[in-house]
Amino acid sequence: MPRKIATPKLATADVCDAMGKAVKVLPVKFQDFGGNIDFAGPAVTVRTLDDNSKVKALLATKGEGRVLVVDGDGSERTALMGGNLAVLAAQNGWAGAVIYGCVRDSHELCREDVGIKALGTCPRKTEKLDRGEIDCEIAIAGVTVHPGNWIVADADGVVVTKELPSLDGQ
Repeated sequence: MPRKIATPKLATADVCDAMGKAVKVLPVKFQDFGGNIDFAGPAVTVRTLDDNSKVKALLATKGEGRVLVVDGDGSERTALMGGNLAVLAAQNGWAGAVIYGCVRDSHELCREDVGIKALGTCPRKTEKLDRGEIDCEIAIAGVTVHPGNWIVADADGVVVTKELPSLDGQ
């Protein structure tokens, strides 16, 4: 099933142009896995390593257009999101997920109406030990993300900002 590339309401390039140095670009070559390539929303943060218990717990709640940002320390040992969690995210109204780690079931992820960016894939599932921290300050490749920061993602990358710019006339 082809991924949706909609005309973005917020393009990362436009946000960067409008905000200059006030916007941070995540210097990571994320790959797109979800059905949506373009997505934006306020950040909900999770820090975890090889345990997706907190990721699952959050995606089971109402997303309300937010973006889950997961600091998995860049681990490629396990997948922090798979097909079942992508279904949860889409059903519960999450705009997307940015995962500094891996996903699995990529053939299923692309069918869901949610944006998913990750480093790559790994077929191994995580442990379920309820480890991790929710709504904490995280750092991905040297860029700090606070809960509530705005995340804007598209085919060009992912940017983080404290507030959204007015793009009228852009």
